[in-house]
Parts: sequence; C-alpha cells; structure tokens
Amino acid sequence: MPRFSANLGFLWQDRPLLERIDAAHTAGFRAVELHWPYDTPPELVRARCATHGLTLLSINTPLGRTELGEFGLGALPGREADFLEGFNVAHTWATAAGACAIHVMAGVVAPEMQAAARETLIANLRTAAAVASEMTLLLEGLNQHDKPGYFYSTLAAKAAIIAAVGAGNVRILFDAYHVGRSEGDVFGNLRRHLPLIGHVQIAAVPSRTEPDEGEVDYARFFDDLDRLGYAGWVGCEYKPRSDTDSGLGWLRKMNATLS
Repeated sequence: MPRFSANLGFLWQDRPLLERIDAAHTAGFRAVELHWPYDTPPELVRARCATHGLTLLSINTPLGRTELGEFGLGALPGREADFLEGFNVAHTWATAAGACAIHVMAGVVAPEMQAAARETLIANLRTAAAVASEMTLLLEGLNQHDKPGYFYSTLAAKAAIIAAVGAGNVRILFDAYHVGRSEGDVFGNLRRHLPLIGHVQIAAVPSRTEPDEGEVDYARFFDDLDRLGYAGWVGCEYKPRSDTDSGLGWLRKMNATLS
C-alpha cells in the first residue's frame, strides 16, 4: 500500500494553514502538500511540520493576475520576467519551509499561442531547473472541463516538454483525477509514464471527492502502484463531500493505512 500525504489546499479548508497541519497529524498523515501558502511565514510551517514529524512535499508557483484569468505563468509568452520573479518567490518559500518539490504552473494559453507558449515553457523550465537544482519541478496537466484553455492536459504533452527541457529534476505530477477526466485509461497511462512520474495525486472521477466512488477503482490503482514499484507519496487532493475527518473512512474501505 502506498504512502499517503494530505493535500492541505483541499483538506480541512475550514481552518488556517497551521491548524490544517495539526489536523493532518492528528488524522495520521505523515506528509503534507500545499497549494499557495505564501500568506503564512515558511519558518512557521517548517516548525509546525517538525513538531509533528511531517514531511512537507510541495507547493505551487504563483498564479499571476487572476483577475485577468491567469492561472500560472510558465507558458505565457511575454511574461518570462514575471514567471522568474514568481518562481524565485516559490523557491525561496519552499526552501525556508523545507519543501522538496515545486509544481510549476503553465497557465491558460490562447489556441493561436500554443507554439510560442511551448517554447516559452521549455525556456522557463530550463532556467527554473538550474535555479532550483535541488528541488523536483513537477508538471501537471489540468483537464479542460475544470480549467478550459490550460496549456496542457495530456501526459504525452508533458513528457514531450520534459524531453525538450533535458533536466533530470523536471518530472510529471500524475494526478489520476485529471488523467481520468482528460484522457482516461488511468492504469495504462500510469504504466506508460511511470519512469517520468515524480508525484501522484488522487480523487474520484468525475466528482473529485473521496476516492471511494466513480470511474477509477483506486484499490486496484494502489495495487498497481505497489506492483510497479512506485516509491513516492500519493497526495490526497480531493474535495471532501462533507467534513474532512468523516470522509477519511475511505481508507478503511480499501484496507489502507496512513502509518
């Protein structure tokens, strides 16, 4: 059975970040991952995780000008300086907090800008990979139902970007929810892309709730992860149907444990 981390962007959203870390520990998690934690001092996050013996995995790069519809800057032509500034903020925060990975968000791109966006993302990732050589940089495709126009939504697209970048610390974030919504064949895609996968996340397809319903048999998915030799964490990045603690009953249903 894989090791599970609590994604505190979605779990225990009714409380401040430091209290979410406390809740994750109380529930039995041994690792946490974050979305955009920049309003909390990283030193406080590091200290709280250390108090509980929690591993801090990852954060996301800044979104940009959300009032203009931006959702990441990595692939936006003309915003290279803004991307690097935001990436440096993420790198500094992650280093101070003790995180080991950064999800580099590509952003929403107009169809006519796809070619230019690809070259922009490759160049930005080369720079970022060198700046944060001690970090794993994660690429996640967002499905077009949830985020129309996001630069990529398929694993093949991310694999091609990684090959073009040519840096060993750039990896795929395999979110089974987004894979299921974007292209299906979650099990086949897992096997095909395992060598490039740096992190895994889960949620029910298509509801994005606890992983005990929907189109993906997660008990089988966890067995496949074990059989394939995946040694990383599995992030619980789902939106609870009610309160987070009550929803953790899915672990018992699958004979899974957090320890």
